[in-house]
Amino acid sequence: MSNKRKQSQFKRIYDKQSKTWYEVTPEQYEEFDHWRTNLRKREQYHKRCMCPKSKWWLCDGMCDDCEFHAAGDVLSLDKTVSNDDGDETCLLDSIPSDTSNLNDIILDQILMRQLIKRLVELMPEAIEIGKLRQQGFKDEAIADRLGIKRTTFRSRLSKAEEKLREEFGEDYPF
Repeated sequence: MSNKRKQSQFKRIYDKQSKTWYEVTPEQYEEFDHWRTNLRKREQYHKRCMCPKSKWWLCDGMCDDCEFHAAGDVLSLDKTVSNDDGDETCLLDSIPSDTSNLNDIILDQILMRQLIKRLVELMPEAIEIGKLRQQGFKDEAIADRLGIKRTTFRSRLSKAEEKLREEFGEDYPF
């Protein structure tokens, strides 16, 4: 009689790795069974679990190590796939790169040097203005440091910007 009482108080979970049965409380078993059933259903939906119903008791939630684990509907980025025309492509090739082309970087650097050189020709105090702006000075404070009125300062900046747009193009950000 005590044997039956003991069986009703405990449930058993099988551990495939150690090939051992463990006794747990009904609450622990219920929690584990709920977790592994949800996991198994999710894996079956994605065709990664091919476990036959007669072997569900073996499920321990370690799908990657399971003998019934399959690739399912997940594709690797470097796996080639074919379209209807037979053309093969790799998913990795379709991911846009955030890195700039080395040629573009070099051309931008050359253009920036030319732009700065021309700006200094048009407005010799441009480098000092840039440094003061980086330090957080406003136009009025910069004009005071240069010894000119703020309106004169703004006028010179506008004329230099207009000239640079003419020479370097409208699309270039100033």
